[in-house]
Amino acid sequence: MIETEFFKQLSDETRMRCLMLMLTEGELCVCELTHALKLSQPKISRHLAHLRQSGVVQDRRQGQWIHYRLHDALPQWAYDVLSAASSSTRKVEPYKHDMQMLKDMPNRPGASCCA
Repeated sequence: MIETEFFKQLSDETRMRCLMLMLTEGELCVCELTHALKLSQPKISRHLAHLRQSGVVQDRRQGQWIHYRLHDALPQWAYDVLSAASSSTRKVEPYKHDMQMLKDMPNRPGASCCA
């Protein structure tokens, strides 16, 4: 991964919000991200595609649902950057609100997604 590409991905607020949720929660379904961020599925999917193409996240398909998590091959320095950002953002908006929305999501995916 090229450092400049990684930081370019972090420069977008929607992508940063998705990454902060994934860092805290691990793997998330697109439906969880759309619920937490209150954004449309196409918008979230477009941003996740950027993150996937740059190697920041990876996806897993389960039936019709796609789940995303930080890429297994993400370098340690990149995790360190995300962890430092998370320490600062978890107490401020909109990141604080995103976490609360995810926590309060009814019928959050478990064995089956987005029922």
